[in-house]
Amino acid sequence: MSLSPVYRWRWGIAAALLILVLALSMLPLALRATHAAGSDAHAKPFSVNVNGHQVILAATGVKPPTDAQCRQQFGHPCYSPQEIRRAYGVDGLINKGDIGTGQTIIIIDSFGSPTIASDLHTFDMSYGLPDPPSLKIYSPLGTKPFNHTNGTMVGWAFETTLDVEWAHAMAPGANIALMTSPVAETQGVQGMPQFLFLEQFALDHNIGKIISQSWATTENNLFYPGGRQVFASFNNFYKQAAADHVTVFSSSGDGGVANPNFKGQIYPFPTVNFPASSPYVTAVGGTSLMATTSGHYQSEVAWSGSGGGVSQYWAEPDYQKNNLPSSVQRLLNGHRGVPDVSYNADPNTSILVYISFLSSSNNGFYFIGGTSEGSPQWAGIIADGNQFAGHPLGFINPAVYAIGNSSRYSSDFHDVTTGNNSNSGITGYHAKPGWDPVTGWGSPNAANLIPDIVNHQR
Repeated sequence: MSLSPVYRWRWGIAAALLILVLALSMLPLALRATHAAGSDAHAKPFSVNVNGHQVILAATGVKPPTDAQCRQQFGHPCYSPQEIRRAYGVDGLINKGDIGTGQTIIIIDSFGSPTIASDLHTFDMSYGLPDPPSLKIYSPLGTKPFNHTNGTMVGWAFETTLDVEWAHAMAPGANIALMTSPVAETQGVQGMPQFLFLEQFALDHNIGKIISQSWATTENNLFYPGGRQVFASFNNFYKQAAADHVTVFSSSGDGGVANPNFKGQIYPFPTVNFPASSPYVTAVGGTSLMATTSGHYQSEVAWSGSGGGVSQYWAEPDYQKNNLPSSVQRLLNGHRGVPDVSYNADPNTSILVYISFLSSSNNGFYFIGGTSEGSPQWAGIIADGNQFAGHPLGFINPAVYAIGNSSRYSSDFHDVTTGNNSNSGITGYHAKPGWDPVTGWGSPNAANLIPDIVNHQR
């Protein structure tokens, strides 16, 4: 199997782990996918030469390893959907029947995956989840034949799988609408007009009230007339979506404050990603979650890959002006701060996805990480919340900031106060009590947060 140079492959901690890392020029944000040995698979590992590096795969079956097995064999967790639900309080909604019934989660990706329907079914069967009421794939711009030797397509297929499987895991009663573009989104404007078309198509056709975006480009790459027009077009759409009571999530990025230019070279100063930096988007940063093998929350620290910082383009929105203290206001200096909230993202506190689009010996369950985890799972939580509320929650940022700023709601978020997002030699920011430009307000305790969002919006 050969992959194009847009991928870098490198070793994980365990010798039997294969780590797939999308290069900085490619911007689906599921940055790491690591092949995991299933509990029923003991095939002899074999090596593959990828861009001059020998990497080791371990064969897997269709049964995922348990979290306990991952900790023993690989030295880190592989949380199941049930564990993540418990850790983040989603069980408090699901156990009462708020499973996203009647809602549709819209997922935006390039290319998609040729096996997403069967892979989702296998994922569900393996973890004891029901299939979604509906999985529909929309490709109004057309499709391209999948090529499993094309690294770009493989990366987006992993991203698609993560987005679909884990949005569904948090909202098992919600419909999934996967919208695919035949053009890869990269740094700069390539692929972005197509994504905007898909999102506008979803809005115009009333497909759903929740959008998940696990892609990004460095904000600075759009600082030219054509790029500024892209900014304006997207932001006008997000403003329209907010007015139509649509919730839009965007992953904040996996390079911390270190993000690349068109040539893949890191800017020598802290940067943030778009569309996470749009003031009408809920930006999701990354953490390292520690929970027990039964899913009981223990602690969380900021993940060094969590995209975050201060926009150099967008003005500070009112919900930040009105709810962040003077010390933060001095840092923001009148500009939008990113992210708003966070979620587990560290590849060393992993989740698993099931894929079958590679050769048969390479199919199975993969460790995966990055802030791509957070956007679809937050989308699932809001799908549950929409059912709970009996109406779309829409643009949640004003409520999120009012709740985060009030001591009355201290149990709504896990406030992450340690760690930083310095990366690639670029000094970043430190997590602190309250909002910070690494983890936002922190990760959700959904059972408390969702009712409080509903009450705040009344």
